[in-house]
Amino acid sequence: MLTQLSTNQDPFENRNRGTRKCRRKKMGLVGKGFAIVAADTSAVHSIMLHKNNEDKIMLLDSHKLVAASGEPGDLISFEFGGLIRVEYVQKNVSLYKFRNGIPLTTAAAANFTRGELATALRKNPYSVNILMAGYDNESGASLYYIDYIATLHKVDKGAFGYGSYFSLSTMDWHYRSDMSVEEAIELVDKCILEIRSRLVVAPPNFVIKIVDKDGARDYAWLQDVTTAAV
Repeated sequence: MLTQLSTNQDPFENRNRGTRKCRRKKMGLVGKGFAIVAADTSAVHSIMLHKNNEDKIMLLDSHKLVAASGEPGDLISFEFGGLIRVEYVQKNVSLYKFRNGIPLTTAAAANFTRGELATALRKNPYSVNILMAGYDNESGASLYYIDYIATLHKVDKGAFGYGSYFSLSTMDWHYRSDMSVEEAIELVDKCILEIRSRLVVAPPNFVIKIVDKDGARDYAWLQDVTTAAV
């Protein structure tokens, strides 16, 4: 028996959902005195590529990075577009420093962000997963994994998206907690190579950012020469 579609219903909605889940690839790891976060730079809707130089890693403050992965609409609400939610977290981190004279630690910022997701979970939940990396003078570099149901974990390495099927297994095999920056970048390159060579909808370009005692900053933009002019 056929069911008539409403005029507002997308007949390819379920197919698009699968595409949305796989298009965002984020990964991060902690080394000796630093943390690295990498993300693809493709802005995609359905089967269309709009741009391939979208920076999806946001600076929360001078020593913190945030990367999010999830449904595009929720990312617009939580991360991109007007930067509504992450900007809210960012301003509260700045307000805390202004009032108290000291910055929030990465752990405190991660817990605050988790609280915002937990509050939304009971009202209008976001399908958003987050990696937050930072550096604190006392505790050093750290990486926090926050999923869409507001679960928070401190991790040594993490990844989201369909690319995580390849990057997590690669990091499990090669990761060490005492890695140097050069070794960590080499591992990220291996993860990106696996994604590019084995994932059917692999993005061509990636951005890598690092945070250490000197602050958060861009490390590299890995660009495929075949898409450089897009």
